[in-house]
Amino acid sequence: MGRAPTSRDVARAAGVAQSTVSHVLTGRATVAPETRERVLRAIADLGYQPNLAARSMRTRRTGRLAVVLSVSLVRPVQVLDGATQVALEAGYAVEVHSVEGDAATVRERVAALARSGQYEGIVVLAPLGPWPAEGAPGAAGGTRSSDDAAPAEGEASADQGSAVVVASPDFDDHLRGAGGLADASAVREFVAHLADLGYHRFLHVAGPVAYPSARARAEAYRAAVAALGVESLGVHQGDWGGACGVEAILALPAEAPPLAVIAANDVVATGVLRGAHERGWTRPGQLAVTGWDDQPTSAFLVPSLTTVTVDRPELGRRAMRLLLARLRGGPSGPADAAAPDPLEDHPVHQIVWRESTLARAASAG
Repeated sequence: MGRAPTSRDVARAAGVAQSTVSHVLTGRATVAPETRERVLRAIADLGYQPNLAARSMRTRRTGRLAVVLSVSLVRPVQVLDGATQVALEAGYAVEVHSVEGDAATVRERVAALARSGQYEGIVVLAPLGPWPAEGAPGAAGGTRSSDDAAPAEGEASADQGSAVVVASPDFDDHLRGAGGLADASAVREFVAHLADLGYHRFLHVAGPVAYPSARARAEAYRAAVAALGVESLGVHQGDWGGACGVEAILALPAEAPPLAVIAANDVVATGVLRGAHERGWTRPGQLAVTGWDDQPTSAFLVPSLTTVTVDRPELGRRAMRLLLARLRGGPSGPADAAAPDPLEDHPVHQIVWRESTLARAASAG
């Protein structure tokens, strides 16, 4: 069996100094994107695996990160794939810890991991809430956290046996979509596009007001119909279930079509289609419907459902990029203006146009 490749072999293959390989793996210095790409390609081609034990002895760092994951997270494997991809590219090993319980339980678990000395950083994909004023890891054990989750004073760096703790910016303390995940700009695009297709009467079937994403979509809907001057039949307040979609359609006057319905998610939109079927609104152009979340069955409905796909791996990547930035240079990441912004907006949502939003026929109604 041949010897395992070393960082010197990677440097030779990439045409860079051995220190550059180290910078790419640790992420603690700015490396030009094209150089970083060459090094990562050489690592992949050679099958190089960093010696984390040796690195820990030299630098007093463990080379390990943890992801604390709520058992209630939607499609967790996809989010984890994105987070681990970013961590592995930076030369870290990742361990996943699942947790069940309220924010206090999660904080206790995260604090224990942070003080264990096993991890340089922790990404939290679970309801965390604010650290209490006393006894917070940042004060007692030196853990740093996101801006609203740890005290500003008494912080210690990761090489003093503590871990940087970052909660995902895309979830609130109840794991409801927030931040970029609550971006509702696709709703405005839906309304504008459907108005261009000839629809001038709209209805929104909204999700629960407790959810930031549902509130954002309702607000975007109201703003869009007002800006375009089209008629709105209002906002039907519902939940995330199909029944509210059926109810919304059955409650409409007989003269409502032609109509475009912006549904809170794909399940609600499926209920809208069912309600339209019960009312006999099945002629092309009588009803346009949009959903959200791109459920596995949405492409196979009749008509197939226009919706918004959510890049869940990107949610994991965003959280891990934020953690790595704080490991490298504090809350905002590297101070070097040439360094990439870890919070740079990467698209999380993308519209998928399908049959449920066909152009309105002149005779529909």
